[in-house]
Amino acid sequence: MKDKCFFSIFYWFLIVLLVLLQSPTVNGSNGRLKNGEIKLRVTVPIHGFPQFVYVVWDPSQQKYTVSGYCMDVFYAVVTRLPFNVSLHIVPSAVELNQVSRRHHAILKQMSTESEVVVGDFTIRANRSNYVDFTVPYTASGVKMVVPVQHGRDQNMWTFVKPFSWDLWLSIIIISTFIGLAILIMERNVSALPNQEGSPNQKKLCPATILWFPISQAILPERQVVVKSCSRFVLMVWLLLAFVLMQSYTANLTSILTLDQLQPSFLNANDLRKGGYFVGYQTGSFVQDVLVKQFKFDPSKLKPYNSSSEYHEALKLGSENGGVAAIFDEVPYLKLYIQEYGSNYIMAGPKYRNAGFGFALTLNSNLTACFSRAILDVTESDLMNEIEEKYFGKNDIGQDSSGEVSSAPLSLSFHSFAGLFMITGISTLFALLISESVIWQKPILMAKALSQRYLSFKPSSTEIRVHPTHDSTIGIEIV
Repeated sequence: MKDKCFFSIFYWFLIVLLVLLQSPTVNGSNGRLKNGEIKLRVTVPIHGFPQFVYVVWDPSQQKYTVSGYCMDVFYAVVTRLPFNVSLHIVPSAVELNQVSRRHHAILKQMSTESEVVVGDFTIRANRSNYVDFTVPYTASGVKMVVPVQHGRDQNMWTFVKPFSWDLWLSIIIISTFIGLAILIMERNVSALPNQEGSPNQKKLCPATILWFPISQAILPERQVVVKSCSRFVLMVWLLLAFVLMQSYTANLTSILTLDQLQPSFLNANDLRKGGYFVGYQTGSFVQDVLVKQFKFDPSKLKPYNSSSEYHEALKLGSENGGVAAIFDEVPYLKLYIQEYGSNYIMAGPKYRNAGFGFALTLNSNLTACFSRAILDVTESDLMNEIEEKYFGKNDIGQDSSGEVSSAPLSLSFHSFAGLFMITGISTLFALLISESVIWQKPILMAKALSQRYLSFKPSSTEIRVHPTHDSTIGIEIV
């Protein structure tokens, strides 16, 4: 009887334990289930870019009001969790004199003070040792923003810039091909019509194969060719030449007249070797990246707290107490370029990282739930609406036009590949039609070979009769 009672108690204990394990819980003293809701303590940073997290004390309601890009994403994620959540938002208690390691300090306090941290926290390998991160909800990476240089890059070879080298080479090849085709088709013409005594051979000689198509494109002459096929080829060539000349003129005009924006520094090596001062965001891991990855002298680094401070430092320049470049994560730089984009541009290689994510206590059961909800939000139209609300149409998840120079690009062969193909095929067909010997001679050779090796004739047998001699008559009978 005692054994049955013991087994029944043990059986019910296993059932209760299984139910508790399957129910969503949090690791921390403040997480508890009340009326079907999980009470979740949320820590947010006070200092930083207000577009990401903005904390304001509301005296009427005696609580903090938090807004910004990160908080809107968090609220959208909470609505997609498979359970109800009661949020208790608490601003971070990191003092200003400790702001140099603000993010690290907030995350390390999670194990005893909070269950989730929301803000512009980058997912880092060293941080994952004491917190669990969700999947990232925005892409990131470290780049630099520098002032642009206005002006026109002009030199003695500016006239060749409208076309790339492969396009110039293609023009020479097609011009030579057309000149050779016209020379072959016009080789038997002794004189031009209505111009007796003016031998056509003098105008179309092997020395003018390349010059003839170019001269006709610039200064066309009437009745310079006689045959219809030659005139057709010349007409197709003039069409190609007209398109190329118009494109060349338009692109050369833009190169000579439009203002071109070029970064003042192309990479971090130029800044480091030149001994320039550079800036970064206060409390960011970018300081370690600059020292360990880009090998900057720590004495050449200056911390700043906002985009307005970035702007003032870049306006002063490295020689006047400011900086020559600002290094920060791409979302902050795109936000800065949206405000001051007319004078600044992103440049240099990107130092990649995982991006922004929410941080939960280590081994939390909620990490997987939040990650699935983040994926649901990022794949919906709601994410685009949130990004457009704070960052405009050039959202932080896409490449910005501020990274690209406005200098005109050289036209390449790919832009005119179709027209070159039409010209080449038309010239080849005209050459085959005009010079029948080109295709008739192979046909005759093929017929001769076929008659020689493929035709079958039966061998003729010759019947021979040996003569006989009749001795009686004395006549030979054959």
